[in-house]
Amino acid sequence: MSRIAIVTGATRNLGLVLARTLAQRLAAEDFVYLTGRNADRVAASVACLEGACAQVVGHALDVADTDATVRLADAVAERHGGVDVVISNHYYRTDPEDDPAAVIGPYVAANNLGTTEILRRFAPLLRNQGRLLVVASRAGSLRALAPALHSRFDRAETLEDVDRAICAWRDAVLEGRAAGEAWPAWINIPSKVGQVAAVRALAAQRREADLARGILIAAVSPGLIDTGASRSWLDMAGARSPEEVGPPIADFALQRELDPAHYGALVHLGTPEPMGAFGSLGFGQVVPWR
Repeated sequence: MSRIAIVTGATRNLGLVLARTLAQRLAAEDFVYLTGRNADRVAASVACLEGACAQVVGHALDVADTDATVRLADAVAERHGGVDVVISNHYYRTDPEDDPAAVIGPYVAANNLGTTEILRRFAPLLRNQGRLLVVASRAGSLRALAPALHSRFDRAETLEDVDRAICAWRDAVLEGRAAGEAWPAWINIPSKVGQVAAVRALAAQRREADLARGILIAAVSPGLIDTGASRSWLDMAGARSPEEVGPPIADFALQRELDPAHYGALVHLGTPEPMGAFGSLGFGQVVPWR
């Protein structure tokens, strides 16, 4: 049976490297769906791939459009009957000079509601030994938020619960209440926490059945990556390129062995990084949630 892989946000940077690496690692009868919001960039990205063995299918997908995600999931189910690897990597880019209230709507629609919709639609399609990974960061740990906010995500039991928590934060930003409610000024942090919370909520519902079938659902922390999106926000000293970061994540998605400790967790797949008072993170280590 052909193996089927899907990468969102795959027209540049880490997503493009992930799609290329999967296409190189998989066999000629397999398929890699390279998706992105802009159809022209999708076509150009497919055309520039080198060394692909698997068949690469370009597909324009705006993850902020729920119907578009549903259509892709339905098409994959009809054509292939299931999916083996899904990597949710899309990201709505913002810059430090942006007014959070002006960008929070599309930011949440793509990064958070788009992520939960990917989880919602593709988890049921996972075959045995399937992998569903959400690219997040170590900022997705609940420890990155003020303790007063922890319960908003810690008690989320369903994807709908996570969506409600994220939309409440979005509305607080829109209405100028976020600082007074102890939300951090950098909107990346609550967004990443929301992504990890979504993985945890879905995994809690599916854990027993998935582990019996060798399925892994997890969030991954790739470490600091030197891209245009991150360069304006962070000191790039010690950062790695997407070409360095992508292959280990792709290999993690393709490995047959499953560590049950990784299921539903945020797994660090970058070089060792400091974790404040909690020591350092090594490759394959679970980032503490609380």
